[in-house]
Amino acid sequence: MNGRHTSRRHLVLAVAMATSLVAAGCSSDGGSDGAEKVALTLVAYDSFPTKDTPLNDALAEFTADTGIDVSIVIAGDAGTMVTKAVLTAGNPEGDVLWGVDNTLLSAATDGGIFDGAPAQVDFGDVCVNYDIAWFAEHGIDPPATLDDLLLPEYNDLLVVQNPATSSPGLAFLLATVANSGEDGWQQYWSALRANGVEVVDSWTTAYYERFSGAGGSAGDKPLVVSYGSSPPFEVLFADPPRTDSPTGVAAATCFRQLEYAGTLRGTRHPVEASRLLDFLVSERFQRELPLNLYVYPVNTDVVLPDAFTEYAVVPDDPFTLDPATIAANREQWQDQWNEIVLR
Repeated sequence: MNGRHTSRRHLVLAVAMATSLVAAGCSSDGGSDGAEKVALTLVAYDSFPTKDTPLNDALAEFTADTGIDVSIVIAGDAGTMVTKAVLTAGNPEGDVLWGVDNTLLSAATDGGIFDGAPAQVDFGDVCVNYDIAWFAEHGIDPPATLDDLLLPEYNDLLVVQNPATSSPGLAFLLATVANSGEDGWQQYWSALRANGVEVVDSWTTAYYERFSGAGGSAGDKPLVVSYGSSPPFEVLFADPPRTDSPTGVAAATCFRQLEYAGTLRGTRHPVEASRLLDFLVSERFQRELPLNLYVYPVNTDVVLPDAFTEYAVVPDDPFTLDPATIAANREQWQDQWNEIVLR
């Protein structure tokens, strides 16, 4: 989603700049040929776990099976990650990139960061989430649509991400474009600004620091832009345990987000990078996505866990925009948004 939760991606862990699964060195590949062992770097967004999760266990199995070491470099939110990748295109900081989504894909491809076409690895929905208890205590119905967010009862209640630095922030901007039209979204955001919307740079800040419904958060905003797959996380990691989600999803606000991974142009190990990319869409790796990144796998052999199917929200008719429309207008829309919201 992407995400990913976290995004698009969505389980937030302590983020290190790089964590090596196996130190690079020399390998005999069974003791016979003395070939140098290849070490790959997987570049990912900031909600991708660097250690101690089933995702990392799966990558360790890939190393054991192939002899190819994998280390993970966290490059920030997806928007920041893509910006860095464009700036280093042809001389990348890694070999494979995980987590560019359909809102940023045109920036990545126009920037020439990939060697060949990227592969879709997951999907999810960016949606407005709400704190169920807060609305019950205040006797207010939570918003159901994007237009509802402009009503006076939701004044000063919503926190969103900057679309220039955050992929869910950009997805939410695109949802408003799809809802209000290319000539009407500007008026929508002027009204949303007048209704007290708060803007932060990242999903992590919005969800874990400003949103009142997140476990352990001291935030006071009962509305946040997050994911349709956020509620399962709140159930599975609740302390004390609970069997219902403290957060809800306004399904009519959702924008469908597709995430991709690809081999970075300039890698010194294109063959090994291609093998890693194949593994990232395999059933072995994909089955770990729902409860670690809180996104839906693209591999149809994966059976979704019960908690995910019970608590996640999949909208019947999410907002979408044609990729060509996004590519042609993204930078202009971001500039206009800055003028309207951050002036």
